[in-house]
Amino acid sequence: MRRSSAQAPAGRTRHPAIVVAVLSAAGISVSLMQTFLIPLIPELPTLLDTSASNASWVITATLLTAAVATPMFGRLGDMYGPKPILIICAVLLTAGSLLAATTTALIPVIVGRGLQGFGMPIIPLGISVMRASVPAHRVGTAMGLMSASLGVGGALGLPLSAVIADRFDWHALFWFGAGLGMICAVAFAALVPHIPAVSGDRFDALGALGLGAGLVTLLLAISKGGSWGWTSALTAALFVASAVTFALFALWQFRTATPIVDLRTTLERPVLTTNLASIAVGFALFAMSLIAPQILEMPEGSGYGLGQSMLQAGLWMAPGGLAMMLSSPVAARIAGVHGPRFTLFVGSTVVAVGYLMGLLLMNSPWQLCLFNVLVSVGVGFAFSSLPALINAAVPVSETAAANGINALARSLGTSISSAVLGAVLAVMTTTVAGQQVPSLAGLRVALLIAAASAVVAALTALAIPKADRAEEAADLALATDRTGP
Repeated sequence: MRRSSAQAPAGRTRHPAIVVAVLSAAGISVSLMQTFLIPLIPELPTLLDTSASNASWVITATLLTAAVATPMFGRLGDMYGPKPILIICAVLLTAGSLLAATTTALIPVIVGRGLQGFGMPIIPLGISVMRASVPAHRVGTAMGLMSASLGVGGALGLPLSAVIADRFDWHALFWFGAGLGMICAVAFAALVPHIPAVSGDRFDALGALGLGAGLVTLLLAISKGGSWGWTSALTAALFVASAVTFALFALWQFRTATPIVDLRTTLERPVLTTNLASIAVGFALFAMSLIAPQILEMPEGSGYGLGQSMLQAGLWMAPGGLAMMLSSPVAARIAGVHGPRFTLFVGSTVVAVGYLMGLLLMNSPWQLCLFNVLVSVGVGFAFSSLPALINAAVPVSETAAANGINALARSLGTSISSAVLGAVLAVMTTTVAGQQVPSLAGLRVALLIAAASAVVAALTALAIPKADRAEEAADLALATDRTGP
């Protein structure tokens, strides 16, 4: 059942299209930060004069801070209004980019990358702004665009970073990030309307500490288990520590009057099943970033590699991001007729079919581009459905926090995807010109695993309870009353 709560008057804006454009562009910008260093991973040890193990923290740091910050800053947005928290996120992202852009030392770059992770809460905070300030007949499309920006930015990050890294010094990537961060901060201050706080609760500092500790230990074990050894004492200790911490965190959240995560709402079937589907879709999304570039860049001497340069591979991947962006508003219109549960199922099914077709579309760059576009369209449909499903199941006072948890679920899916598929491709290898590369069998197994993940998402979508039509009509009337005609 939907939980009721008192509704606070929302901010109004005369130019909702501008707000949607600013927030969606900001969402794409911050999600770029998650993937724009991936093409440089092989070169990071040399660039930072360190070992490959140490250099991997440049990627892990952003993952950890984004995971911890997203639900916490979402909760702060509900408590203090999303606009000031949006500006803080943009400032932290800018500061991290500037720090990393002005050094070649490992530790400052890791710290800078960690600060960049504080930009990720912009996506759930933006959804909160849209829910409160965009007219009812446009809010579904707006939130769909904002949600899909997570995937769009990730897809565009690979080709964009390849172009920048190919033409300029690697620091240019961070200068580019700093510029985006500053533009976001100014745009938030000038163009995003003030939305009053919708929750009068106090911040749950102990709960925030427990959530952060549980997430850090879990994600460290997932992201580092491959290099440390999945059966090593350290990896096992982190998994155990995470389980214990989350158990204590749950006990505290059920006992405190102002939890940082309302577990009673989070564990209700509509929210729980949506978040589980989000994990599976996130897994399938990141699989494309792991599989397709390797096939494109692998030497032709392997018999199945396409021999493309990093720049060429990035350009072949670029249409996927554009397809995801264009499919999102289409999905929102379909969801307006058939419901977001339907579009989540359709999108997940398209992703599964896309990966199965990928088994046949590996013989040329254009085939791989087609395969990528098909999967991206499916992800665009799935991602655009998620905020509508979450918002239909939670009170307005928990909009940003609940969407923060959902964004965290997607990030957890990408982390698990990186660990699982990375392990598969590291084990199933062959030797080409004296170098170990993923075998054709390994790539096919990875495609099948990604397809299976999408099937799980589709089946989970069917388990999401159907929305009550009377309740949907009441929500629409409420939204119209809040935002005006």
